[in-house]
Amino acid sequence: MVKDFGGGDEIRFERLGKAGVVTLTRPQALNAVTHTMVKALGKALDAWEGDAGVEVVVVKAEGRAFSAGGDILHIYEAGRAGRPPVDFFADEYRLNARIARFEKPYVALIDGIVMGGGVGISFHGSHRVLTENAQFAMPEVGIGFFPDVGASHLLPGLGGSFGMYLALTGNRIRYGDALWSGLATHTVRAADLAGLLDGLAASGDAETTLRGFFSPAKRETERPQLEAIARHFSQPSLGGIIVSLDRAAAADAFAARTLATITTRSPTSLNVAWREISAGLALSMDECMRMEFRILNRMLAGHDFYEGIRAAIIDKGSKPAWRPASLSEVSAADIDAYFAPLGPRELEL
Repeated sequence: MVKDFGGGDEIRFERLGKAGVVTLTRPQALNAVTHTMVKALGKALDAWEGDAGVEVVVVKAEGRAFSAGGDILHIYEAGRAGRPPVDFFADEYRLNARIARFEKPYVALIDGIVMGGGVGISFHGSHRVLTENAQFAMPEVGIGFFPDVGASHLLPGLGGSFGMYLALTGNRIRYGDALWSGLATHTVRAADLAGLLDGLAASGDAETTLRGFFSPAKRETERPQLEAIARHFSQPSLGGIIVSLDRAAAADAFAARTLATITTRSPTSLNVAWREISAGLALSMDECMRMEFRILNRMLAGHDFYEGIRAAIIDKGSKPAWRPASLSEVSAADIDAYFAPLGPRELEL
């Protein structure tokens, strides 16, 4: 039975047995998250949380990506036209917080790329299920943005400073690393997804059903690299991380490669990301979303986000001209401003 929560042809809602099933249906756009999708999913969760016939919510996607993020081209165009889509982000962040406190099992079936906004509608749920085709990344520092959609809640708790590493590099990981780090709760074979969905719809019991389909995945990152990540990315400042990597780079190819990646990222974004991931460890999900909304408002009024999208998407493959251009030019006061209260414009949850 198909339900209409106003998602149009971008997101589909069905009742299958005891499951409320959400399908992202923009495969040609790699299921980039739109305002329409956000609002519709919020309405569906409101309806299903109070519906005794729905015992589990399942989120999946059509095509080869779960969701490659937000619709950044639309954000770029709106911002350039002087109408930055603050309302879209406000609704998206509210949805992220809503998913985190959703009272029923919320099972995300991730079979392909999941980044940015796609992470926000999947990884705050109770069950994050990845297949061998899954790739996870929060690559925002590479486009002059910052890890948002609750990354400040999701990443700080990962062991061995792995979350800080993911935030500052934007590097992709596969399902084994996602399971090892705790980002994923389960790994399954892609070939078993249809049977898993049938099982969830029949039983409504996420835990027991997933146990039956669980297929262990080996960690992809080797122990020496994990030890290097823990050593470098636990430093008490962004500058300390850079110095630590630089000292090791001559003798360690991993440190050299990681440092080379970080130095291509927006200096402002790196500073903001380091501070938000550090702060997030002591904050609730709702507090994290308010902090991210403060940062978001400043990012939309700044330079690097639009420059990063220009270089990555408008003039594909060109080198972004960050302002400031180097880490040494970014002051503490500059970064403080990103975290300053918004007064009457604070995010209401």
